[in-house]
Amino acid sequence: MSIVPVILSGGSGTRLWPLSRALYPKQFLALGGEHTLLQQAVQRLQALGHRAGTMGAPLLIGAEGHRFLLLDQLREIGVQPAAVVLEPAARNTAPALALAALAALEDGGDPVLLVSPADQTVGDTAAFTALLAQAVEAAQAGQIVTLGVAPTRPETGYGYIKSTAAADGGPVRRVQAFVEKPDRATAERYLAEGGYAWNSGLFVLKASAWLAALDRYRPDIAAGARAAWAARKLDAPFVRPDKAAFEATPSDSIDYAVMERLPGDAQAPAPLVTLTLDAGWSDLGAWDAVWQVGAADAQGNVAQGDVLFEDSQNTLVHATSRLVATVGVEDLVVVETPDAVLVADRSRSQQVKQIVARLQQSGRGEGELHRRVHRPWGWYDSVDAGPRFQVKRILVKPGASLSLQMHHHRAEHWIVVSGTAEVTCGSSKRLFSENQSTYIPLGETHRLANPGSIPLEIIEVQSGSYLGEDDIVRFEDTYGRNSADKT
Repeated sequence: MSIVPVILSGGSGTRLWPLSRALYPKQFLALGGEHTLLQQAVQRLQALGHRAGTMGAPLLIGAEGHRFLLLDQLREIGVQPAAVVLEPAARNTAPALALAALAALEDGGDPVLLVSPADQTVGDTAAFTALLAQAVEAAQAGQIVTLGVAPTRPETGYGYIKSTAAADGGPVRRVQAFVEKPDRATAERYLAEGGYAWNSGLFVLKASAWLAALDRYRPDIAAGARAAWAARKLDAPFVRPDKAAFEATPSDSIDYAVMERLPGDAQAPAPLVTLTLDAGWSDLGAWDAVWQVGAADAQGNVAQGDVLFEDSQNTLVHATSRLVATVGVEDLVVVETPDAVLVADRSRSQQVKQIVARLQQSGRGEGELHRRVHRPWGWYDSVDAGPRFQVKRILVKPGASLSLQMHHHRAEHWIVVSGTAEVTCGSSKRLFSENQSTYIPLGETHRLANPGSIPLEIIEVQSGSYLGEDDIVRFEDTYGRNSADKT
């Protein structure tokens, strides 16, 4: 049996702002523990190993703007992906899974897909792996398996799966219905009645089963995905489906497009079943969920970073760059980053996405980027800015280089803090070491590279009439970016 882990990594995580942002969303964050949520998702699926068949390399479906982050995070845990399929536009999870299924069928087989969002956490990996092995067996037998989560409270932020016990008394239950996010009273009734589980967004199924179900219930999505896949372009390890065809594909979720329609359909291409997961699962969909899975003190407070609590209860504080202290507060969320601070009633943390929407409507950058911006060559941190000047702290990875470029509106002064800088300026190329500096005149072609084996760190002082990131004309780039590419 061939098994392919599929990681869906197209989410934006707006309810975890200001830590999660559009170009650095929550799946790339380590929200407690050593590894990021994306890395945890990959390791969790790979933990199944060869228990149930031949485990292939993971297949990632993500956004174009996240492509270098995806590769960097896999590289950090020593994983080489089978491919990274880049969605040309956001079209929700049903078209994304169609692309994954088409990619998995390329070798001529019909593998079982282990489908997981990139932004969840599971406390008990052993229990998760054992359940996954059962799900693979059911999927190999022709069933579509969804993993439901044993509910621990009347949660209104999740959808629910209603199921009935199997005739043989086994763990595989037949799904009767998918139920949308309920109000509080309905959620309490579900918990009291039993037979309901939270919808985890985790699925195990054959690639052909997904495409057959999509052909039956949403042939427009299936046709759009096939057209986009047929006209794809390869740029290993990236696969780029056709932009026009994919943009013309309707947007829908796996649940709405297929899963809600399978129960009760006598002509369904495959039966829909569920296994109940009891392994400390959370989708970390909002700050309240982060508080729930955090390590709380005796007063119910959860802290990350430099935090002091005084006479405070049931409060989450996440500090990234400075000391945060609370006095006499209860049921709050406080999240501090270098350029934004969130203070919210913990019970209303789902509404944080409305703040992000207002930031986007007003054209403010705090919804898109952190002050520290990650690039394939490293990162830069905008330390200070004012009229006609900007100061950045820049780190370049060993062996990496920025593009050969020029600016129409600004000059730059570079001071090496640590490491060795190879600087191309016009026709000259020179090496600069710690405490040395150089000047890049306005309009001059230039490149910064790190030829050494340790990170290069510099301070960049920009001066000029316009200092926006779109004032970059690229002539050559190691990472295949052009002037319009802001990653």
